[in-house]
Amino acid sequence: MMSSKSTALVLTALVLLALLLPMSASAHNVSKRDASFVQSNNGAAIAAFMYLGAKHMVTGYDHLAFLVGVIFFLYRLKDIVQYVSLFTLGHSITLLAGVLGGVHADSHIVDAIIGFSVVYKAFDNMDGFKRFLGFTPNTRLAVLIFGLFHGFGLATKLQELDLAKNGLVTNILSFNVGVEIGQVLALTAVLIALSFWRTRSGFLSHAFTTNTVLMTVGFLLTGYQVGGYYLAH
Repeated sequence: MMSSKSTALVLTALVLLALLLPMSASAHNVSKRDASFVQSNNGAAIAAFMYLGAKHMVTGYDHLAFLVGVIFFLYRLKDIVQYVSLFTLGHSITLLAGVLGGVHADSHIVDAIIGFSVVYKAFDNMDGFKRFLGFTPNTRLAVLIFGLFHGFGLATKLQELDLAKNGLVTNILSFNVGVEIGQVLALTAVLIALSFWRTRSGFLSHAFTTNTVLMTVGFLLTGYQVGGYYLAH
């Protein structure tokens, strides 16, 4: 069996792997193949859009990085379900409002805030707010608010596509259901890894380092989007 140090190194390496991905391949980008299908589709395609939604969540490393931070120190299933439900609520509201309600915002700004959400949660896990700022934020409210931005991030990408009006509501609702299915699958894998790591004696001693890496990922995601905003304007 792996030692706690080896487990920590493996998990840290997985986070660092995200840094090696081409930054132009934003976690919210829709592949050319998927975009072609979405724009050519006319009418309800429930299974296809559920698959696309699940695929988006499983490959959306900004979502996963934030959710890893959210559940990192949650041990009770009740708490995990509560926090993930708040994220799901926020994610669903803005995804539907953006695509079906026509609410628009600059995608670079939204994605920069999404990157910052990873920074926030890692800093919170490191007890940074209490240690350096002298207060403890309302983590449930923060997860809900950042969930709104995560959903809006995808909505801004879908808004760039020429979506057919025929079957649009059914397809977007199916897509949203797929996103939540993908979220459950991804979190299940993360929870299995975390649960194993927590049985190792070195979990707490390596937790600070892991969250430091997580924060670095968040800063890089934020910086990339801020740079993209200024280049675009």
